[in-house]
Amino acid sequence: MFLLLSCLLFPFADAVGWHGGVHLGYQTAALLRWKSSLRASPPALDSWRQGTSPCTGNWTGVACGVVHRGHRHPLAVTEISLSNAGIDGRLGELNFSALPFLTYVDLSYNSLREEIPSAIASLPVLSFLDLSVNWLHGNIPPELGNMPHLTQLGLTSNNLTGRIPASIGNLTMLGALSFGNNMLTGPIPEELGNLNKLMDLELSDNRLSAGIPVDLLNLTELNTLSLEMNELTGSIPHEIGLLHNLRLLVLFENQLSGTIPHILGNLTLLSDLDLHENQLVGSIPTEVGALLSGPLPQGFSNNFSHLIEINLGNNSLSGELPSDICKGGNLEQFEVSMNMFTGPFPKSLKTCRSLKLLSLGDNQITGDVSSLGPYPRLIKVDLDRNNFFGSLSKTWASSSNLTSIYMQKNMITGSLPPEFSSLEKLEKLIINDNNLSGKIPPELSNLVNLYTLDLSQNQFSGHIPPEFGQLGNLQYLNISANKLSGIIPQELGNCIKLISLALNHNSLSGDLPVTIGNLRSLQIVLDVSNNKLTGRLPAELGNLAQLELLNLSHNEFSGNIPPSIGSMNSLLTLDVSYNNLEGALPTGRLFRNASIRWFLHNKDLCGSLTGLPLCSSIPVMKHHNERIHNLGLAISIPMCIAIILLIAVIINTGTAGTRDVLSVWNFDGKFAFEDIAEATENFSDKYIIGSGGYGTVYKAQLQGGRLGGNLCAILKNEELSKELDWSKRVAIATDVAQAIYYLHQECNPPIIHRDITSKNILLDAAFKAYVSDFGIARMLKPDSSNWSELAGTYGYIAPELSYTSVVTTKCDVYSFGVVVLEIMMGMYPTELQSIASMGQRQELEIEDILDTRPSLPTIAEKKEIALLVEVTFACLQTAPQYRPEMQDVYQKLVMHKPHPFASPSHGFRLEEIREV
Repeated sequence: MFLLLSCLLFPFADAVGWHGGVHLGYQTAALLRWKSSLRASPPALDSWRQGTSPCTGNWTGVACGVVHRGHRHPLAVTEISLSNAGIDGRLGELNFSALPFLTYVDLSYNSLREEIPSAIASLPVLSFLDLSVNWLHGNIPPELGNMPHLTQLGLTSNNLTGRIPASIGNLTMLGALSFGNNMLTGPIPEELGNLNKLMDLELSDNRLSAGIPVDLLNLTELNTLSLEMNELTGSIPHEIGLLHNLRLLVLFENQLSGTIPHILGNLTLLSDLDLHENQLVGSIPTEVGALLSGPLPQGFSNNFSHLIEINLGNNSLSGELPSDICKGGNLEQFEVSMNMFTGPFPKSLKTCRSLKLLSLGDNQITGDVSSLGPYPRLIKVDLDRNNFFGSLSKTWASSSNLTSIYMQKNMITGSLPPEFSSLEKLEKLIINDNNLSGKIPPELSNLVNLYTLDLSQNQFSGHIPPEFGQLGNLQYLNISANKLSGIIPQELGNCIKLISLALNHNSLSGDLPVTIGNLRSLQIVLDVSNNKLTGRLPAELGNLAQLELLNLSHNEFSGNIPPSIGSMNSLLTLDVSYNNLEGALPTGRLFRNASIRWFLHNKDLCGSLTGLPLCSSIPVMKHHNERIHNLGLAISIPMCIAIILLIAVIINTGTAGTRDVLSVWNFDGKFAFEDIAEATENFSDKYIIGSGGYGTVYKAQLQGGRLGGNLCAILKNEELSKELDWSKRVAIATDVAQAIYYLHQECNPPIIHRDITSKNILLDAAFKAYVSDFGIARMLKPDSSNWSELAGTYGYIAPELSYTSVVTTKCDVYSFGVVVLEIMMGMYPTELQSIASMGQRQELEIEDILDTRPSLPTIAEKKEIALLVEVTFACLQTAPQYRPEMQDVYQKLVMHKPHPFASPSHGFRLEEIREV
């Protein structure tokens, strides 16, 4: 903790000897000149007034001390403490040579810009310097290593680049060094091993590479070693076990290899050990070797009586878990999910009452769940996809703080205890794919905070409890693939927040209740297939305007398909096969392009769909008109597809007077396709320049073309990315929004791209953006050589596709949000979910994420960026129904005129965007 010192008596012999003393008037003038150089004078500096003294005029953030000058003891400025004071300007404007007696400078959490001035090293007695959380960029000045009295140096959360200067190793008085959350590169200097008084070393969230220097292991006073989220390679040095004072060791999200050194057991004071995700995103260089692997060493936990947190998740660790991992009784978090651990559940964990988080998912651990607990402090338990057996005991109900229970895909038997209803804080109960049996306890309706309940793939019998209608916060209910019977209770219609409802593969009977039509939030799926339901389909189904998948198949429904279903514009799949339905298919977009399989094995359905008999009541002229309409569709679909293919081609510069085949508004589909086919010799392999989620992209030379490249490559290019100023970046985002809007709204039927990525955004020489589609040519001409399989690109895929195969336009909206965030950050947002979550909670400062390579945005550009950020985080909503349509996004970007921002204290925050 950095402490603000009061006015004390200081022996400033060094400063006086070097400078011969500097009059207080010069110090005052230096501070006032710096204040006048700021972009705006913040209220915190109102007390800094001409004609007053910083030492006697109660200047905010300034403290003075008495210095010895022979027999005189004049006052001098010794401290500047202005953290979070709204300062917006350049640190280089402060004349440090006029302030030789400064010992303490804290300017953290402001908007200091440009580079750290090397002149700051002229402060001979400075012991504390904190410039964290600003907009500083450039290299760390090596001159900082010439400040022998420094004990604290903080530069965290800026935009600093380059290497850590070796000269920092000269600061032998340092107790804390913090350079985290920058863009520093290169290896960790071995000279840091000279800092033998260092207690806290924080270099996380940079781009540091190479191995952990063995020299760091000379830092025997270290309490904290935080090197996470870098690109460190090699093994964890065995010598790290010699750092006996270490309490926090955090190395996650690197590229560390090898085994966990058994000597870590010597770290008897360690309370936090986090080694998770030591693997690369994407391809892993062969020289890195194997990922973190092998068994935990013998004696790993022998001396860890103080250990509070262990996180080894998402590695390739194997063997058995130490039986005495919680022998000290202090362990609160134990996360080892997504490894290859085998063997029994650790004995000491069975009664580890200090546990708050227990995550063992995706291993091969065995154990009897009835013998676990009680865990009075437990908040989350994850035993998914292991080999747990036994029954769920009433003991679990005593874990009153539980919010999440994950036990799916095990071998758990017995009934679900009604006592679980006492877990008032429970939000997720996921115990599908086990062998649970008996009745579903109606007492679960007491879980008023429950929003996910998955009991599917078990052996539950009896009726669906009508009391479930009291679960007002329930969003996901899946009780499919059980042995449930009886009717679907009409009370389920009270669960108005439901997004997904799956009751399929049971023995339910009776009518589909009309109250189903109350579930207007249903979006992902309504599945009642493979039951014994009868009666007519309720017209109220048409109220489910957001629903994307409706499966009513394999029942005994009769009558016609309600015409109201034809107005369900979000519906992508309707399966009513294997029923007793009859009559004409409803009209509507879905039925014009439906699959015949959705309607097979019914009594007497008819309509114009190929494979169904024509309805005798439809006049001949109407059939004729429908065929003309379908012909129009056949023409319009290739037209839309051809437009996408044109945009996907990388082309060469032509003369200004020639025709432009990329002009959407003067588009001639026949001319365009013939030109492309001719230029690629019918999509010959020799014109292939890459492949992606949709297939192959070709290079061609077309008349009137321009030379360009993809957005991803340009953002990675240091020089080109500087040319991509903020007005161009906003324009690119707007171009992309327009293109996706065109696919979704102007093409008939709409086209879902499914692979919106920065690699699929092509830029011409003027940085105008075009959305491309690798392999779209296969939709233009499926019998040609350009056929490819459909797929998306990891990192851009909407989260709902992890649990449903239903692709909607909202998937493109999510991908657009990722791309725009990439445009603003200048690189792919590796912490996507964290950034999106902070942004949606208005906890993020925009300037913290902006690319630092282009010039700082102007006031006008800030307004455009703020609007773009608002739209981006709306597109990144986890639930698809909360994302906007691309039409709304495009119109907002084009038509919205934001008013000026209020002057921020520093940066500009997301809550200010809401005023736009």
